[in-house]
Formats: sequence, C-alpha cells, structure tokens
Amino acid sequence: MSNVTEEQVKEALKSYIDPHMEKDLVSTKTVKSIDIDGDKVKVKVILGYPAKGFQEKLTAELKSRLEAMDGVASADIDVSWKIEAHVAQKNVDSIEGVKNIIAIASGKGGVGKSTTAVNLALALSAEGANVGILDADIYGPSQPRMLGVSGKPESADGRSLEPMNSYHLQSMSIGYLIDEDTPMIWRGPMVTQALEQLLKDTNWKDLDYLIIDLPPGTGDIQLTLAQKVPVSGAVIVTTPQDIALLDAKKGLKMFEKVEVAVLGIIENMSIHICSECGHEEHIFGEGGGMRMSEDHDVDFLGALPLDIRIRKETDNGKPTVVAEPDSRIAQIYCEIARRTTAKLSMQAKNHSAKFPQIVIQNN
Repeated sequence: MSNVTEEQVKEALKSYIDPHMEKDLVSTKTVKSIDIDGDKVKVKVILGYPAKGFQEKLTAELKSRLEAMDGVASADIDVSWKIEAHVAQKNVDSIEGVKNIIAIASGKGGVGKSTTAVNLALALSAEGANVGILDADIYGPSQPRMLGVSGKPESADGRSLEPMNSYHLQSMSIGYLIDEDTPMIWRGPMVTQALEQLLKDTNWKDLDYLIIDLPPGTGDIQLTLAQKVPVSGAVIVTTPQDIALLDAKKGLKMFEKVEVAVLGIIENMSIHICSECGHEEHIFGEGGGMRMSEDHDVDFLGALPLDIRIRKETDNGKPTVVAEPDSRIAQIYCEIARRTTAKLSMQAKNHSAKFPQIVIQNN
C-alpha cells in the first residue's frame, strides 16, 4: 500500500507554475479534485481559459511530476477548461449572449491593431472558445476584408441583426452595411450610437469572448465603450518605437481612469526577419513594450514579428492563424490568446446571470 497523501500530491502540483497565469494550479483553484487509490493518483484540472494547444503539454508535465513521487505508480491527469463571465465596470448592463468583452486598443493608428485583434480572435477560437469580433472602427472598418466576408447581415425581425460567420467566428461591422468605398461622414454622436446598435442589436450566440477592435485614440467611441459597454478587460497594442509608446500610454491611462482592467500589452512589429537571408533587425527599436509594462505594472502578453506573411494573408481575407495554423507566428498568437484570457480568468467572476430575476405582477 502507498503512503502518499493528498497534501503531498498538492505540494507536487504547487511546484508547477502555469506559464499563462504565472501562478500554480492549486492557489488558483484550478485543481478541482485529487483521488488516491493505493499507488494510483487521479487529478482533475479545470482551467479558466481555453487551452486546446496547451492541454497535451500540461497533462504530460503534471503526469511526470506526480509519477516521480515515491509511492506513486501511475498518475491519471484530466485537463479541461470552463469559461466564466467576469465582472466589468459598475452599473453597466451585460450583453445577451456574451460572457466576456475584451477591447483591443492602441493610442495611435498604424501599429497593426486590427490585424492583431482578428488573429487573437481566431486564436481563441482555435484554442476551444466560442468567439465573436465587433469592428468598432466606424470610419475605417477593416474586419470584413480581413475575414474574407462580403454581403449584408440578415434580420429576421427587422430590428436585430444576425452576426456574419467566417472561420467559426461571429462578426459584425458597419462595413457589412455600407459599400466598401463609401466614406462615413458622421459626427461623434452618430458614430457612438452606431457602435451601440451594432453591439446590442446583434444576436450574438453563446460567446465566451467578444473581441472589440477599437479605432485608434481616446475619443468618443472609447468613452462610450467605457461608460456603456461591459468590458471585462482591455489589451493595448503598440510597436517598440517611442512615439507609438507615448500614445499607447494614453490609452492605458484612459482605461485606468474609467476602471476597465488592462490585461496587458502586446508589442507588434517587434523584430523584422529578412525573408531573403534570415537577418534579424529591430527596425522600430527594442524592448519598448516590455519597459512600458514594467513602468505601469501591467503584464507583457507577448511580441509579434514584422512579417510579410501576416500582411499578405490578412489582406487576402485569410489571417495567419487560419492560413498557417502550424506556423510559429500562429503559435505566438495562440500563446498570447491563452495568456490574455488566463489573466482575465483570475479576475472576479460575474455571478449576476446565476441569480433568478424576481418579477412582481399585480393580478
């Protein structure tokens, strides 16, 4: 008979630090059960973030740690995930059919925010989540082209819209409702009203995450989002050069002021690898996103290369994550997607949907 105890198994599990949450699985309460039968151990782990691309590696890692213990002949590890709704700003109503909203923002244009947003959404879908993307850039919608979607959304009742579908992704954009070359000559109030309608009048279906691709800056749309849309967390996209970082810091400060949690920073165009000779060069400088995350005490979610394939594939309506799912670039997007939602998984949960609504009727 084995003398291994549950406490010893817990200690062995505590020695492994999850690379996405950056904490151990016991303290994050993702270890749901430990069953010991003689020298056989069964462990059930339920992560709070989608992890299809990490599941096998995590299972093997925990299995080897437990089977290295004295008194353990075999370890059976069951790894799955369950995505919960997390709290957003106070006094903002949740959106039907959406558990969590993640805003992707940048202080300035030209940093590859929309490309990052669509690849992150596709990466989350590849990792096992049900995902949607809302193109909040009313003046310059780009998601229809990036997702290779054309045509107009259907409306069964004349009031609400059915989301468009592409690569298992639900999407909505003003670009579906107007011609591609029609300019949107609207003032601020019309733009913010359009954003609210696109968000709230779309029949989103059981989304774990809705990614909102914000326009650059800190203007009307960003303010509307902060005041009227239940955002669980925001991600700032920047490039390494100082001028982009200056504007990214403004975006960071804006979310802090309106009490939206910043999940972290992504550094895009971090390094250029020559397609001819393989020479690596930091065209826009080096380490700016990492320094910014350290200065402002937010997480650095990852760095993406400046690579012609990312541009070509997105322009052709088949972003890298679906065009080359086994490429290193797609793997980086998936790593960033897991890290982003792992950070979100450690925030407080929103239990409002679990409470019954009490309706008093006068008969």
